[in-house]
Amino acid sequence: MSTANNSVVLPAAGITGLFVNGEWRTPANGKTMVVENPCFRSPLATIGASDKDDVDSAVAAAKASFPAWRRLAARARGAMLIELGNRITAHQEEIARVLAAETGNALRTQSRPETQSAAEVLRYYGGTIAEQKGETLPLGPGLFSYTTREPLGVVGAIIPWNSPLVLAAVKIGMALGTGNTLILKPAEDAPLAVLKIAELAADIFPAGVFNIVTGSGIEAGAPLSTNEDVAKVSFTGSLEVGKLIAHAVADRIGRATLELGGKSPCIVYPDAATPEHIDATVNGIIAAMRFARQGQSCTAGSRLYVHKSVWDEVMTRVVGKVRELRIGDALDENTDIGAIINIERYTEVRNFIKEAIDSGAEVLTGSVPASPETAKGFYPEPVIVTGVDNSWRVCKEEVFGPVLVALPWEKEEEVIQWANDTVYGLAAYVFTNDLTTALRVTEQIDAGWLQVNRAGGQIPGMSYGGAKRSGIGAEYSIESALESYTSRKSVTINV
Repeated sequence: MSTANNSVVLPAAGITGLFVNGEWRTPANGKTMVVENPCFRSPLATIGASDKDDVDSAVAAAKASFPAWRRLAARARGAMLIELGNRITAHQEEIARVLAAETGNALRTQSRPETQSAAEVLRYYGGTIAEQKGETLPLGPGLFSYTTREPLGVVGAIIPWNSPLVLAAVKIGMALGTGNTLILKPAEDAPLAVLKIAELAADIFPAGVFNIVTGSGIEAGAPLSTNEDVAKVSFTGSLEVGKLIAHAVADRIGRATLELGGKSPCIVYPDAATPEHIDATVNGIIAAMRFARQGQSCTAGSRLYVHKSVWDEVMTRVVGKVRELRIGDALDENTDIGAIINIERYTEVRNFIKEAIDSGAEVLTGSVPASPETAKGFYPEPVIVTGVDNSWRVCKEEVFGPVLVALPWEKEEEVIQWANDTVYGLAAYVFTNDLTTALRVTEQIDAGWLQVNRAGGQIPGMSYGGAKRSGIGAEYSIESALESYTSRKSVTINV
């Protein structure tokens, strides 16, 4: 085990991987799983792995605690969320180091900011959840009619490994804040930081309100999705798994929020490359591609369209800055880019790169990574290619790695057609300093989350969700929480 691994304080009670009805339990059938550090391909921890029996126990506990929890005042639930956010802040560095070690996301550029964002998300929902209000309806004399917002019941939340901490905070804040009870299943590749915050939450919420199950998608995720007592499933992950969850929930007429994949366009106009703006634009392009997270983001702006008139200057600067990014151990303060999560993803990313290069793509920077058999860590080298079109697989499918496809454009109607030529519609980025252009283009792009001259992550309060096959529903805002985690009840009284 590496020295870096030894500097990480792992979960203690949470090592069982199963938190049900206010207590840490050993999985019923004694199953375990190993969590690895992808920077060194070395084991970090062996934790409990839940299966259907454990999931059913967690659902039963959540169902039993729901009646009392739903009747608690929203401001009281909000106070608990704020307390959890404050505890995360107090333990921020310890949690961030665990997150970096298990995900491969660099401590300085990714894991510390994500830990901070998780705390902010919980405090946001804690402070706004009292907006769970209804309306009065003027139906006529003698009739008093009103609506209320009612929690759905038991929520099952399944999160991925690329941003596990902040996504856990979003699910916790939205589900518990609105009066639902929760079973949270973190990704099997990155459950440890989530278990750290579960330890912090253990004495905050009443028994059964907040539950954790770890394990594989097949052993734990599928039983959670198909359980008849789970009123809603909130899933963030791949399109393929999202389809399976949608079928499972539809079979019992349940509810689902699905935040799935993306193949997001990034469009650069000439006026964004003037001397006073070009540095900010180049930095925005690199940030939008999520290079510092190894490209492992559903919002990655992985299709870059630069106007032909500024192509040479923009791309020369982008390539130069990308080559300066330092790749290495995620726990090293000097590292900009860490490691890809596991051998399966590393192999798939490598296949995408090799196929594109073998098919004749022009490589502006980067090369085919080392073979999985010889790689000492799953370190990616950022790759930028051009000389392709939208029919190529690297331009159509979600690579989920540090691979940017860059193409020049001349006519606006052409680049908008390219941007929309995908089954996905999650995010889009536009760089222009003309407001009319920004409004015109964003209106025409098929995506649920667009940014102009900005490429950062979600801020609590934003409505974040996708169009087309990028998902169903939205998250991150109080409006999204009310729409997705409550139902409307209408009451009419003849007075």
